[in-house]
Amino acid sequence: MSWIREGELNLLERISANILKAGPMPKHVAFIMDGNRRFAQKKNMERQEGHMQGFNKLAEVRLRVCGHEVAFANAEKAAARSRVTLWFLPRQTLRWCKHLNIREVTVYAFSIENFKRSKDEVDGLMELARQKFEKLLEERENLEKHGVCIRVLGDLNMLPLDLQQLIAKAVLGTKAHNKCFLNVCFAYTSRYEITNAVREMAWGVEQGLIKASDVSEPLLSACLYSNKSPNPDLLIRTSGEVRLSDFLLWQTSHSCLVFQSVLWPEYSFWNLCEAILQYQLNHASIQKARELHREHQALQQLEADRACAAEHLQSHGNGKPASGQRRREALLQYTACREERIQDFLEALKRKRDSFFNDLWSAGVSA
Repeated sequence: MSWIREGELNLLERISANILKAGPMPKHVAFIMDGNRRFAQKKNMERQEGHMQGFNKLAEVRLRVCGHEVAFANAEKAAARSRVTLWFLPRQTLRWCKHLNIREVTVYAFSIENFKRSKDEVDGLMELARQKFEKLLEERENLEKHGVCIRVLGDLNMLPLDLQQLIAKAVLGTKAHNKCFLNVCFAYTSRYEITNAVREMAWGVEQGLIKASDVSEPLLSACLYSNKSPNPDLLIRTSGEVRLSDFLLWQTSHSCLVFQSVLWPEYSFWNLCEAILQYQLNHASIQKARELHREHQALQQLEADRACAAEHLQSHGNGKPASGQRRREALLQYTACREERIQDFLEALKRKRDSFFNDLWSAGVSA
């Protein structure tokens, strides 16, 4: 039996989806899946059983990627041991996203903070992750058929080497797929991601690829783990918690944030519809805020370029004030040089990150 199979909405869901799609739709949705423990309390279950019920939403522990179902065997025990919400999504959830033309989903799988939990819990999660990525690798042909691109965002150096190698194989094996994207935040926090982006820019300055004056908000965004993805249009957190828990703090500054009281194991198509309706009601103000922010960034960059061009003219001039024409020429020249420096730096950064995954892949093949 294939681990991947098609799924469709029922009639009422299709009608509702078509009505929703008449309005503006989010293209990228992020999920903080929360509420397994409270679900256990609500049903008078042990905590571990609550996590089990969260995974039972997967139907035999299946991950549905944009409408295509990937099952993972023998994961329930490790899931219960981990006591954390993993990147398993109910098989329905990504199917719903696919039918709602949502091409990209990001999930908060495992926070760096979770490494502070007991060794048994962390070991259980690592074992579960191994099982998941091994099953993904067995389904390479089906993932290619359905165009599923898997990305893992976080500091993989914190993970066991064999798990790093499995992740590298899954990421590299699906990187050319472009029909739908599943971003798994693993060994991740947003503050760590931002700090790492600052380190990358500092590395660029040390290497002489960019100047300190080239550092900007857009450049920092390009150095984040999520640089290949547009910022989420909609972020959903379940269980009634009204906080982001260090998840995509930079990327969601102009996103629609929806906090729903439903517990994750009970999440339904109608809960997703409710969240999308909230996005649609706030779409105009969100787009206006994004446009104003882009204009502000462009103005900031123009002012910074003018200041740098003026400084260059002053240091290389003959002491006389430069004409307006000369200042405009200097500005254009400086801007072109800055953009070229940044492009070279980003290409070098990409090569460095690609090399990390390629080395892991090669080590895994030769092992």
